Amino acid sequence: MQDTDCRSFLVVVTELQALSEEVASLARSSESEIEIFNEFTLILEKFTPIFDGIKDNSKVMDIPPIRKAVESLEKELRRAKSSIKNSSSRLLSKQMEDLTRDIGRSLGLVLFASIDLKLDIKGKIGELHKELMNAKFDKSLSPSPTPSQSASANPSCGSGYASPSANPSCESGYASPSANPSCESGYASPSANPSYESGFASNLDSEKETEIEEEIQEIEEETISLGIDDVVLQLKYGDDEGLRFAILNLNEMITAKSVDREWIKEGEIVSILLNRLGTSKPNNRLSIIRVLRGLASYNADSKEEMADVGSLSALVKSLTRDVEERREAVGLLLDLSDLPAVWRRLGRIQGCIVMLVAMLLGDDLVASHDAGKLLDALSSNTQNALHMAEAGYFKPLVKYLQDALSRMELTDQSRSSLAEDGAIEPLVKMFKVGKLEAKLSALSALKNLSMLEENIPRLISSGIVALLLQLLFSVTSVLMTLREPASAILARVAQSESILVNQDVAQQMLSLLNLSSPTIQYHLLQALNSISAHSSASNVRRKMKENGAIQLLLPFLTETNAKIRTAALNLISTLSKDMSGELTEQLGEGHINMFVNIVSSSTSESEKAAAVAILSNLPVNDKKATELLKKIGLLPILISIMNSSTTTSTPTTQWLAESVAGVLVRFTVSSDKKLQQFSVEHGVIPLLVKLLSSGSVIARSRAASSLAQLSQNSLSLRKSKTSRWLCVPPSADAFCEVHDGYCFVKSTFCLVKAGAIPPLVQVLEGKEREADEAALAALATLLQDEICESGSNYIAKSSGIQAIIKVLESGIVKAQEKALWILERIFRIQEHRVNYGESAQVVLIDLAQNGDSRLKSTIAPILAQLELLQGQSSYF
Repeated sequence: MQDTDCRSFLVVVTELQALSEEVASLARSSESEIEIFNEFTLILEKFTPIFDGIKDNSKVMDIPPIRKAVESLEKELRRAKSSIKNSSSRLLSKQMEDLTRDIGRSLGLVLFASIDLKLDIKGKIGELHKELMNAKFDKSLSPSPTPSQSASANPSCGSGYASPSANPSCESGYASPSANPSCESGYASPSANPSYESGFASNLDSEKETEIEEEIQEIEEETISLGIDDVVLQLKYGDDEGLRFAILNLNEMITAKSVDREWIKEGEIVSILLNRLGTSKPNNRLSIIRVLRGLASYNADSKEEMADVGSLSALVKSLTRDVEERREAVGLLLDLSDLPAVWRRLGRIQGCIVMLVAMLLGDDLVASHDAGKLLDALSSNTQNALHMAEAGYFKPLVKYLQDALSRMELTDQSRSSLAEDGAIEPLVKMFKVGKLEAKLSALSALKNLSMLEENIPRLISSGIVALLLQLLFSVTSVLMTLREPASAILARVAQSESILVNQDVAQQMLSLLNLSSPTIQYHLLQALNSISAHSSASNVRRKMKENGAIQLLLPFLTETNAKIRTAALNLISTLSKDMSGELTEQLGEGHINMFVNIVSSSTSESEKAAAVAILSNLPVNDKKATELLKKIGLLPILISIMNSSTTTSTPTTQWLAESVAGVLVRFTVSSDKKLQQFSVEHGVIPLLVKLLSSGSVIARSRAASSLAQLSQNSLSLRKSKTSRWLCVPPSADAFCEVHDGYCFVKSTFCLVKAGAIPPLVQVLEGKEREADEAALAALATLLQDEICESGSNYIAKSSGIQAIIKVLESGIVKAQEKALWILERIFRIQEHRVNYGESAQVVLIDLAQNGDSRLKSTIAPILAQLELLQGQSSYF
């Protein structure tokens, strides 16, 4: 045998064809066992068109596996040549059958090695391979050693081997039992045809015939058994070539039904094939998947074996490989998808859905079709639909969202669950890259999810803000329908302080205000107000004001749309909180008048509250603004609104009360007694006491500040009990034990006569600490030097001393400083030191040791008063 490494593939095949013809010629010229060799010759002659076809396709077939298979065929033909030369009559038929089958196996290797190639010749190779594997040469049933006798004996079946030219009903060169009753199992049956019986069987007695048939049947069973065992062994442990051959034989066994379902199950064939899938070369992997597909369609048990996570994972890996392997793998997974367990498991295998989406969008039409059907099956699981959207395939999620949003209103619990399950990221991606329908569905779902406050940080971290702004700036007409839901989502997410991570977001929104529809304007104003109101947004507010935000917003005050007008007022209110002196200048007299008109005439509580809030932010020391507001008549309007208010407390009415209390601070400044008198005459003190008793902590703090300002002038306004100017002596009820004279609410602004001391003490006794400092400032006005003792006694009588000590325990530093100032004055009186010193000292010592260092110098004199520290001690 020549060294094939030195020959081209075409030369190898040409020489092989010549060898085949040589072997056929040698068999034809044999002078012994003529019938057997003639039959063998007929088979060999069928190689001629096959070799011609291989030569025609030599370029594509010149690959190592096919070359090896051809070399194996060459080896078997050379062995056949040697066997014919040295043949003996003893069991010649059995030898020729084995030889023919060996040639058939080598030809099968050629077929298997070319399995990935698209060749017309493969059909002919398959037919001849089958004929070789089923060939029978039974010399004992031959009538004579001459060709003429075999021909005359039975034109249908020559010498136990059916010639296709002699009988068209004998397919592929051997007798088909279904096609012709005279041809059974590849050899002539003596009972099937009378002509056969008279022509051939007459030379044999029945005992001999039975003996030969039994011998052949024992040989056949042994051959099949050994073949099956060898196939399983090679499937498990064979090298690449052994595995290829074993897969080919297994496929033949399954096709020929020479193995049944029980054997496949008991032999764990499916498990063996799946185990080899991950370690095999590409051609073998492709063949394994094809065999598995055959088993899946043949046997339900086999499908179940392929449905576990390990098996599915192995098949999913094949989705990443070459075109044909991907196509077969997705086809097999689709075959398995009628099992519900497969839907659940496939979605959890990393990369599966991503690869299926890639195949769906790919160029391979068959694989795309199968991937689409498989994705549809998997999309019944909502989590899978989310993964598909993440991979860029939105159709299932769009359908799911449309169905879900049309059938039900999401609860907060379901909104939370969807976000926790990862719904937000794929929805954002769907909005970013999907088509119009997908974008709209995504926005609807995101808007719904944004209704739950805890979802907002997730939305912001997903990058949605930049995408929404990009859409709002877009002038593409087809996207216009998306702008309103986009602005609504912006308004929702702006409520979270985390939106501030998006730099210049407020500036971008401001620039969109005059370019948008009323609905979008409203949502943008809402969003801007939320952003500006965040505690860490001072720089944002500063930039907005520097860029003319107030001037941009003022025209919206004349807007006919009440929602837009109110939203603009709210935003101006938020921006005006820390504008100090520049606010009056930016607003101007005209707009201040406009705000007062809104307060007096608007039917909307929200508009009134926002307008009053803006007016309360005007600087208190701006006398020009105060005169303007007095002239316009703001104070009586506010007092009228507050006195007529019977509405149950709501966030809006609370805001209104706080803003009114803020304006009243302006009208009660201690430096302007005339203004104070003006305010008191309009009934400001009863309103302040009312706010002190029932308002929010902010309203109480502001009311206490106004009362403190009024009380600072009470001492100087009192009427002395010895005054010569009193024409009619006041009643005894008018005498004030604190101011040691006659006091009247409307003329001396006395807190005692106004009944303000008990609610001030209640503020200190409460749980909220923000109003402590203002309340203490009001009480401190009763401890001026001239009235210190009487004021201390009145505070003690009102249970105020214990409330003041409480502030030391839990108050803020400024309130603690004010409380210490008051206690130092109160403890100047022996009675109060005795009654309250013990309860105060524990708090004072703790505050001295653990409190703010700024308080120590104030604590020391009090501890000295309580004789707990020497007056001149250097402890502090």
